Amino acid sequence: MANLVIEIGNTAIKVAWTQGATLGKTLRYQGEKAREFLESVLEKEKPFVMVVSSQKPLNEDEELFLKQNCSHLIILDQEHKNILRRYELPDYLSYDRAAAIIGARYLFKGKACTVFDFGTTLTIDFLDSDGQYKGGNVSLGCLTRFKSLNRYAKNLPLVNTPSDVIKAGTSLQSSIEAGVISGIMFEIDGYIRRYPQNIVVFTGGDAIYFAQRLKNSVFAVSNMGLIGLAIITDEYVKKNLI
Repeated sequence: MANLVIEIGNTAIKVAWTQGATLGKTLRYQGEKAREFLESVLEKEKPFVMVVSSQKPLNEDEELFLKQNCSHLIILDQEHKNILRRYELPDYLSYDRAAAIIGARYLFKGKACTVFDFGTTLTIDFLDSDGQYKGGNVSLGCLTRFKSLNRYAKNLPLVNTPSDVIKAGTSLQSSIEAGVISGIMFEIDGYIRRYPQNIVVFTGGDAIYFAQRLKNSVFAVSNMGLIGLAIITDEYVKKNLI
């Protein structure tokens, strides 16, 4: 029987059916009808183990709904920190960030890594060659930077992520585009220069976008967080159900 992992982030929900630590069919939803989306996912098949990572604590009704649609439910949110400790990760990490770290530790075993996760926030986390977590930083994500300029700087328009970026803007819009994208690229380059021995891993919604603009060699794994949740699921099955 297949298992299901669910990542409830700041702006979207991602789900994937899994066998062992391998992802199967993967879906993404962004909108106001999250419950209806999950009902449609669970309509035809009920998972054996369901692991749910959420940025906000689930309420009783949400938890009951999930329990009714699987044989075993594991919730990873602010109220359930025990799994972070099991993987020797600090309590302050959000579970989507922690899952990406667990995924990188698994995929790049024996290698020191710098993991960039491009989402609502840009997180940069560091692993040594033994897989030990060495800390990390949090910055603004790409779309968050565009929205912040529009909200907090008078008369600046809201600009979307451009497909092409020039080095120096020649209009107000292109100046914002170049400033935000170049700023992120300089930020990335600075971390890579600081830890030149590390493998560089990109994940998250904008991973491919920035990987294509970088001269350095990087590993782009868009669903690293889901992979990490699949690993947690697989290890739970092996330790508790076999």
